[in-house]
Amino acid sequence: MGAVKIVNLKAERGDSLTRSITFKDSDGDPINITGWTIYFTIKEKEDDSDDVAKIKKDITAHLNAPGGETKVSVLASVLNELVGKYYYDYQFKKAGGEIKTIIKGTYTFGKDITRRVT
Repeated sequence: MGAVKIVNLKAERGDSLTRSITFKDSDGDPINITGWTIYFTIKEKEDDSDDVAKIKKDITAHLNAPGGETKVSVLASVLNELVGKYYYDYQFKKAGGEIKTIIKGTYTFGKDITRRVT
């Protein structure tokens, strides 16, 4: 895992969000993420404290920890009021305490058309 990857994403307000991440070493082999915490955060401003983040997810139960696979899911109801550009990142914290940002960028939420899904 090298430098932070910059990825700018788009989604529609109120849509469910699910992203899978597989951790691999420089040879392409899976990294065992047992005991790791994956943090997913979306903020209105990059410098906002985590206390005012729009979304904060701490993932400790992974799809396949020995195979390096995890999944981040956010319910549609949580994303229902997000419209415009926000900042996000994914970080991991290893069991031994090492913390690293792996992906960051902007998340732009467009206005959905259908609103009668409740």
